[in-house]
Amino acid sequence: MKIFIDQISDIVKDVFEGLGYDRESGKVTVSNRPDLCQYQCNGALPNAKKHGKAPRVIAEEVVAKLKENKIFSKLEIAGPGFINITINDEFLIDYINKMNKDEKFGTSPATEIKKIVVDYGGANVAKPLHIGHLRSAIIGESIKRIAKYLGHDVIGDVHLGDWGLQMGMVISEVERRNPELPYFDASFEGEYPAEAPFTIDELEDIYPYASKLAKSDEVVMEAAKKATVELQQGRRGYVALWKHILNVSVADLKKNYGALDVSFELWNGESDAQKLIPDMVKELKENGYAHESEGALVVDVSKEDDKAPIPPLLLLKSDGASLYGTTDLATVVERVRDLRANEIIYLADKRQGLHYEQFFRAARKSGIAREDIVLDFIGFGTMNGKDGKPFKTREGGVMRLADLISMIKEAGKEKLKDNKNITAEEVEEISSKVGLAALKYGDLSNQASKDYIFDIDRFASFEGNTGPYILYTIVRIKSILNKAAMDISNVSIDIPTTEAERNLMLQAIKFNEMIESSFRDRAPHKVCEYIYELSNNFNKFYNDTRIISEEDEAKKASWLALINLVKNILEECLELLGMESVERM
Repeated sequence: MKIFIDQISDIVKDVFEGLGYDRESGKVTVSNRPDLCQYQCNGALPNAKKHGKAPRVIAEEVVAKLKENKIFSKLEIAGPGFINITINDEFLIDYINKMNKDEKFGTSPATEIKKIVVDYGGANVAKPLHIGHLRSAIIGESIKRIAKYLGHDVIGDVHLGDWGLQMGMVISEVERRNPELPYFDASFEGEYPAEAPFTIDELEDIYPYASKLAKSDEVVMEAAKKATVELQQGRRGYVALWKHILNVSVADLKKNYGALDVSFELWNGESDAQKLIPDMVKELKENGYAHESEGALVVDVSKEDDKAPIPPLLLLKSDGASLYGTTDLATVVERVRDLRANEIIYLADKRQGLHYEQFFRAARKSGIAREDIVLDFIGFGTMNGKDGKPFKTREGGVMRLADLISMIKEAGKEKLKDNKNITAEEVEEISSKVGLAALKYGDLSNQASKDYIFDIDRFASFEGNTGPYILYTIVRIKSILNKAAMDISNVSIDIPTTEAERNLMLQAIKFNEMIESSFRDRAPHKVCEYIYELSNNFNKFYNDTRIISEEDEAKKASWLALINLVKNILEECLELLGMESVERM
């Protein structure tokens, strides 16, 4: 279905064009004075100077023509020439009933289906997920779901950090602890053990210990660098040990991401791009894009109009080791050549913006990514504590993501403890969904690029702009529908009889517009804004309307059909945000 406000705009644009004025100036917007009108058009003002007429005269001409169209119930001119527009209820009802019958509530599939890769998660093997991984995971998951909803062919790739210096640190530390293991015997030719020589808990202790030690001990750091190079050069024992690290880590990562209801179609890592690097580097050198600088191989990416210097992209260090930029560039090769991606969307901390600018430019300059390939970086802000600093544990350390999830679920349980209608068996499931909704909505309701304050008490509240408030609204609607026990499967929604009912409809019809805008701007927070306003409009309608006790059965059925549509839209939006509704709260 065509977006509701676009239908109105097209009618007004036709009139502007028919009268000889600029067509695009007939664009209609939602009124910033809902007490006066529903929509407005300010197009008379920009046409005034060009046509030598007072804007109010132009507005009068436009309104005179618009009055011939029955979709408008009221047209007024305000101030110097603003056109205030109110839509006929019949036009509104026709649209909302079509929405109600449509599987996707009026959302049309994308006119051009694209192959999109969303690179999110940012997990490193051998390390536990911590709260720094939260935003990438849930923002990326939502963007992926919204793109799929519009019909795009979307692949989510976790793109594991599994090939850098941290691998060398872990390998060399395992050797210090267990030098007798066959992985470190260069002459060993047998089969390596099938079982890893460490558990996930032991592995998660090894890396931070090795990292801290390497920073204070030059010999340890050199051993880690040497192990990294030898791994990348294919030393047999190191590759076998690396596979153990990968398998143990991925099993744990899948469990933790699963707890967030975040999933990936691809579990590729930096290592998967390694096979592409030699040929890529060779071509970059042969075609004059890469050159040596102080012993390293680099690609110059600066431009004449840069306001600040952009350093070259470092491809290979003097010892031949590849870097993040090398791997990221090779990954673009793979995604464009093998996956046939039209768009590649990256989620990472906004402080990494320079890195993405460098390798995006290198990809463009070298032709690895054609100009028609979209390379998009979404840099997100920091989750801070109430002190305005990055969120920490009470001890001052970085909190594990698993611990954060447990904490928010406990907050959900605390909110439910006094509800006598929920059995002990239900508490676990409901509190899990309420807690995750509190956590995810608390994050996603903020614009991705902004920092925000993590406030567990506010996020878990059943009131205000929170996930639990949205869930509670859905529960309230379900309760009304259950009490009414009326078959509304073939009921049409009727003309609104109150302003609260009309406003609820006017918010509901924005669904398809919001979905397209959220995808275009990579902005899950727009979904949150929409469902918060929809929930507010429903609760105002609910407080003003005695639905269950209404004696007019036709009117009651219409109201039930309307709120059922609202419930379905809210639940669809939660799904796009990676949340689930509940039956009771």
